[in-house]
Amino acid sequence: MKKLMILALMFVATSAAFAGDSPALKAIMAAKNYAEAESLMKSSLTQLVGAAEKAKAYNKLVDLALEAVSKEQAIIDKNYAAKALKPDAQEEPYDEDAFFMGSYNAVKNAVECDKYDQEPNEKGKVKPKFFQANAARLTNARLQLINAGQKYISEQAKALDMYGLYVETNSHPLFKEAIEKLGGDEYIGEVARVASVLAFQEKDLARANKYCDVALTDKGIYDQAIGLKTYLMTQGLQTREDSVACVKELETLYQRENGNEQVFSVLASMYDRMKETAALDKIIADKIASNPQSYTAWALKGQTEMNSKKHEEALASFKKALEIAPEDPLILTYVGYTYGDMAREKDTEAEVKAMFSEAVPYLEKARQLDPTQEKARWSLPLYNCYYILYGENDTRTKEMEKLREY
Repeated sequence: MKKLMILALMFVATSAAFAGDSPALKAIMAAKNYAEAESLMKSSLTQLVGAAEKAKAYNKLVDLALEAVSKEQAIIDKNYAAKALKPDAQEEPYDEDAFFMGSYNAVKNAVECDKYDQEPNEKGKVKPKFFQANAARLTNARLQLINAGQKYISEQAKALDMYGLYVETNSHPLFKEAIEKLGGDEYIGEVARVASVLAFQEKDLARANKYCDVALTDKGIYDQAIGLKTYLMTQGLQTREDSVACVKELETLYQRENGNEQVFSVLASMYDRMKETAALDKIIADKIASNPQSYTAWALKGQTEMNSKKHEEALASFKKALEIAPEDPLILTYVGYTYGDMAREKDTEAEVKAMFSEAVPYLEKARQLDPTQEKARWSLPLYNCYYILYGENDTRTKEMEKLREY
């Protein structure tokens, strides 16, 4: 009896080992086009038996997606060859949407295929069946995601799908060898930056930050990426606890990025917003000590002094900033404001007019540099100057009265 039981167990094990494809997998493998296979995949994923069947099913989706790409690629190649022989040759139309969506679907499903393909088999061994073939045939499809993102840029969510998949597959093993052979991915930084912006516009801060971190690895767009990163970090803050957490992240980033000017500016602004006066004063002083030519530090120092009614100190800081960047309409306007505040503290008419006279050249230069007041609101302080110096009926005063903001 014992022997028979052992034989029975062996028979059951053998039956399982040599079992055929499940009905769900058979249906997917028999699909004639991508849409049919994808629909079957969505409805029967849980009916597929184990990782091996799921990998095989997803690979079928890759096959069908690439068939759609190959169909359109053949027309593209034919048109290219015709143009090479005869520049005015009539081009045969092709389905660009099918070409781009096929590329997207091929890459997306290849990643899913590989996830299951890399799982250990019943013996605990990892023996992928589809990795090599997919790695060899998907490089161009992945590159087409950049063109697809450009095509669909007015369809924000769709463009994000394209660019996002490109960024997320940059470090995937399927594409590692191809990227290394090219000496790296020359497009990844800019694509990641655009994907980050799109994700933010889609109100997905987590993805926006993830893609921005990738963009930061590209030295060619570092300034844009770090500016975007600091902006993202200050979004969605609703409580003081949120702000405290943001400040800690900014402090870490500031140390990591070796005192970057943009990070410094945002961190200082957060200190100011949170009324962390001591921290604000210290970071500004430290920045000036380490870099006396930091325009941002002098400008921020002047603003904090202006807000604290430390007029003389503010003027000195602003003028130091203007030595470094003499054509900043905002700082020029701040100088004008500061002289105006000082005038209000004077006792005699002559002293008042002297202060407004000092302000005029700075405000007029701000007007010259920023005539539409996009960067600085110079019209009101300049109106005050003209009113005090020349009277309300002077043509300069009348002109400025039309421009001033109430």
